[in-house]
Amino acid sequence: MTSTETLTKLGAALISGDVEVVDLAVPLGPDTPLIQLPDIFQQTPQVKVHEISNYDDNGPYWAWSWYELGEHSGTHFDAPIHWITGKDYPDGKTDTIPVKKFVAPVNVIDCSKQTAENVDFLLTADMVKEWEAEHGEIEEGSWVLMRTDWWPRNRSRAEFLNADENGPHSPGPSVDCVEYLISKGIVGWGTECVGTDAGAAGGFEPPYPAHNLLHKNNRYGLASLAHLDKLPPKGAVLIAAPLKFVGGTGSPIRALALVPKG
Repeated sequence: MTSTETLTKLGAALISGDVEVVDLAVPLGPDTPLIQLPDIFQQTPQVKVHEISNYDDNGPYWAWSWYELGEHSGTHFDAPIHWITGKDYPDGKTDTIPVKKFVAPVNVIDCSKQTAENVDFLLTADMVKEWEAEHGEIEEGSWVLMRTDWWPRNRSRAEFLNADENGPHSPGPSVDCVEYLISKGIVGWGTECVGTDAGAAGGFEPPYPAHNLLHKNNRYGLASLAHLDKLPPKGAVLIAAPLKFVGGTGSPIRALALVPKG
């Protein structure tokens, strides 16, 4: 089958519904929960929407607005220069990353049962290997997403961030998990939580391994994903394209997955 025939069949499958398009993004607006850093650091401000015109004297035939928002608000893409370990990659900014990296096969590791029992659950390298034994090898150039069914908490800032006097509590990858996935040649890693790391990852060695190690190796991160329960373990294609901000460290995205029906 030629490339043209492959794309023609994909187009027909999209039209017929044999391939579904699944929305993996949370709503983005003034109430969207954003990460809360320790008070000694500068915070990302909440999203603000400013009306320009609304079919009125400021613009009689059109409605539009302008926004104030952080690069890492809502469902978003982390570029390598987001972290100090990836700051020197010339192709590590939202406007310089090769666009072919934004569309790739996706592996979804279901950790929802473990997370329901333990909000601080960590996915380890051995667990990933067990998943591969059941579902197949993680391919070079593919995405790996951690399903936790955490995303419904996004409706409540307190539940989504899940912090107490000891800090935030949310699931994520262990250090050896991130190291193993990098060795597999993945394009990036994503979660349903506010960031790509576990809530307790500041105390790991190295701290925040999903950020520290992924970006050190010129890989990408996705955070605040939703509806991963609608994706199979393998067989879907992820589309995760950030806005082409010049020198951008990241961007809110409308992450989408192409999923074979049934």
